[in-house]
Amino acid sequence: MSGHSKWATIKRKKGAIDAKRGKIFTKIGRELMVAVKEGGPDPDSNSKLRDVIAKAKANNMPNDNIQRSIKKASGEGSTSEYFEMVYEGYGPCGIAVMVETLTDNKNRTAGDLRHYFDKNGGNLGQNGCVSFMFDRRGLIVIEKADGIDEDTLMMDALDAGADDFNVEDDCFEIMTSPEGFSATRDALDKKGYSFVQAEINYIPQTTTVIDSEDDIKKMERLIDMLEENDDVQNVYHTWEMPDEEE
Repeated sequence: MSGHSKWATIKRKKGAIDAKRGKIFTKIGRELMVAVKEGGPDPDSNSKLRDVIAKAKANNMPNDNIQRSIKKASGEGSTSEYFEMVYEGYGPCGIAVMVETLTDNKNRTAGDLRHYFDKNGGNLGQNGCVSFMFDRRGLIVIEKADGIDEDTLMMDALDAGADDFNVEDDCFEIMTSPEGFSATRDALDKKGYSFVQAEINYIPQTTTVIDSEDDIKKMERLIDMLEENDDVQNVYHTWEMPDEEE
């Protein structure tokens, strides 16, 4: 089972996360609070909360931070209300961009994002303008390590309900449907596997190469500006980044 690496398309994002761990903890904390308010503080009965906790652990968020966010969302003094919004647009050279946000001020977030796109040779579009270029898929990434047998992991993943299993240079990629993601991840977790990433993503169906150095810089700057925004949770795009940028 081969093909273009799904992990490679988001490696750069992980690098940014590693460099700005405090900011990503804050963003995941918001996701935990939203999940608790929607389904309660018990991950056994709240699958969305269970998914966010897995994401937090994959990003090495300390358990104390996780529990603090859950308790804060459960407390009577918690008045913050966040809205989940997905924005779509085009970067330079028509690169499709999907931006997941959690915001307490929709007008502020939309204005910020529109400014970022305009400043970097793109434009913020209407809902549905680029989402058809992406598939919503669960992605579980496990780093290659001593003690992990490829054939055993593949069978464990497929038995757990995975749709696809890819072997890359430094990791294993396990793909699931959005509906089957939680069950597959939970089954692999119970078998003792550790995850580099475990979350549902927008995976581009195809990617586009940018030839112009100026447009490459604009695309890089657009992604950086989006990821720096406190309201932005995830950025997905169809740009096939140069090897040195992945």
